[in-house]
Amino acid sequence: MPSRKYTKKTAKSLHKTRKKNYFFRRKVVLAILIIALIGTGLYLKQSVNYYYALYFNRFIHKKLHNSENETLRIQRIISSNLDKTYGFDISHYQNREDIKWDSLSIGNKTIPLEFVVMRATMGNRNADKHFDDFWGQAKKNNLIRGAYHFYRADEDPVIQANNYLDNVKLESGDLPPILDIEKIPKRKTNKKLIEDLKVWCKIIEETYGKKPIIYTYYHYYKDFLKGEFDDYPLWLANYNDVPAPSPDAEWNLWQFTENGIVHGINTKVDLDIYNGSVWSLKRLTID
Repeated sequence: MPSRKYTKKTAKSLHKTRKKNYFFRRKVVLAILIIALIGTGLYLKQSVNYYYALYFNRFIHKKLHNSENETLRIQRIISSNLDKTYGFDISHYQNREDIKWDSLSIGNKTIPLEFVVMRATMGNRNADKHFDDFWGQAKKNNLIRGAYHFYRADEDPVIQANNYLDNVKLESGDLPPILDIEKIPKRKTNKKLIEDLKVWCKIIEETYGKKPIIYTYYHYYKDFLKGEFDDYPLWLANYNDVPAPSPDAEWNLWQFTENGIVHGINTKVDLDIYNGSVWSLKRLTID
């Protein structure tokens, strides 16, 4: 086969084509790198913001202390539940200026808090004065949110349910509604109380399509509620030196102290454990 002859014009054209292809490939590689960096940044946004706030955006902390026994008890519970998910709950008893929302952690700043539950409403008519502000801050800082109703045992369950629905607008990714019951009625029988609680739950469940979470103290649950709400998610408060909030009941959340000291909060708060990973917690949320 005779050798191909290249003219000056042909060589110039080949060089131009190769140069064009070279710069095109560089642009493609650069575009892929930019897309990868943007994707990685979005994926790690929460972690980056958390650690930036933790180490650079300083927050002047008050020195909060617990008794030696309470400190050791909290440490034992945390060290025994490192595979679980931590959060906190608040109400108007906490001041808005006491919370630095972008850097919340416990365990000597090694365990970030992933969720927050806040009081929204109380009884027939009342609403927590800090709820709207806390609710917005939680979303802004990518925390899983929950809102609870403090149930007043002698008041009307229908009015109380409507009070909650009027003040709380849950979104996809929020925890289901939460019912806080911890008082004994003075003007009703315990049987009537159970009936009323089921009315509240029915109204809320029909609205959101999710069973509410039941919050109460361990002994209250054992003495009054056990056997009545067994298919509902259960959030138990137990501040004793125990390995779990209940020795015999399945539980989803455990409020294990009311004396929680959190990096990023200048007052003690209730601390909670979700009995699973953060991905499991997200499966519990509203679609």
